[in-house]
Amino acid sequence: MRKRLRAGTRGSKLARRQTALIIEKILEKYTELEIEEVVISTKGDKDRRPFKDLVTGGEVGLFTKELEKALLSGKVDFAVHSLKDLPVELSPGLVLGAVPERGLAFDALVTRDNTPLQNLAAGSVLGTSSLRRASQLRHYYPHLKVMDIRGNLDTRLRKLASGNVDGVIVAAAGLMRLGCRENVDFSLIPPQVCLPAPGQGALALEIREGDDFLKDICYKVLDDYRTRQAVYAERALLQVLGGGCQIPLGAFAQVEGDTLRLQGVVAAPDGTQMIRSERTCSVQNPLEASQFVAEELIKNGAKEILTCE
Repeated sequence: MRKRLRAGTRGSKLARRQTALIIEKILEKYTELEIEEVVISTKGDKDRRPFKDLVTGGEVGLFTKELEKALLSGKVDFAVHSLKDLPVELSPGLVLGAVPERGLAFDALVTRDNTPLQNLAAGSVLGTSSLRRASQLRHYYPHLKVMDIRGNLDTRLRKLASGNVDGVIVAAAGLMRLGCRENVDFSLIPPQVCLPAPGQGALALEIREGDDFLKDICYKVLDDYRTRQAVYAERALLQVLGGGCQIPLGAFAQVEGDTLRLQGVVAAPDGTQMIRSERTCSVQNPLEASQFVAEELIKNGAKEILTCE
């Protein structure tokens, strides 16, 4: 049995905290292991231009490609990702080893005085780096202004505190994992208003194909069946409609007992058009829901919106 493992992670506070949570979980059962954290900088971390300027030519993996290279080269033994950043098609030789139990999947609004979204004054400026969030917010709240704002969670919260924007939209799971609930007031945005990104709130452990030792750890300690089936449905929908994490697609699957319910939405960047669909199926066959929702969205014009995006 191996005694030492290396975990690849991005360098942000949130990424390192998420990796630490995975390491802690592994060490609870495998106490004899030593796990070293290896920090790797990605293109998305180094290039601070707006996302729309970084994904020309359909490029994917802004926050994962360098981690995958380190994994394939043997520099690290596994990589921890926010699942919403991980492309649906992994690099050859790599597999999704585990999808742990999901955190909060929804988006959250942070303002300086904890004003809820529906009470923001006309002309209030919201900051987000996500075209998906911006598109849906512009649809439901056309009287608000949405501007692009880059940076890790701490950077975006500092920009809010300095008055650059009146509110920032971030993933609630990130706030929770960093313990921000104690000193940051935020309100959840319901999925009826802003459907989350495919895989949002979930983590992913990526490993090399054929690594039976880590595969066994993933199965025994980390993987959560309900979460895996839900995000499989979401990512299958993403694959049909585009495959990248920077398209204005929201997807959210919920599992209750033996039933999976998938919701999907595509919104035009200016908010003028929105197409929604949903499907319920057996939790054992998430692809049924993905295929139905994809066909419904495409039939109602989703491809035209995404092409013009």
